Amino acid sequence: MSLGLTLGWTLGLIGSLGTTELVVILVIALIMFGGRLPDVARSIGKSVNQFKRGLKEVDDEVSRPEPPPPPKSLPRDAEPTRTPDSAKEPQDSLKH
Repeated sequence: MSLGLTLGWTLGLIGSLGTTELVVILVIALIMFGGRLPDVARSIGKSVNQFKRGLKEVDDEVSRPEPPPPPKSLPRDAEPTRTPDSAKEPQDSLKH
């Protein structure tokens, strides 16, 4: 029984892939798709940045307190109603 670390994978009919086989497969993939990799990496980077920006906006929106509702105003043609206390004329304390 081996307690060492192995980097190989076991696949159904193929058998196990060792480190050398994985390196060869990666080199072949780089040769075939190498011209497009910078564009793919750039678009993935832009997508990740947009996703992070979206998460930050949502987090800011959730943590921001809700502003109080605007005060209700009277229509322009309506006059303020008078209560019975405000209908009385103020008494002049200087007259006796």
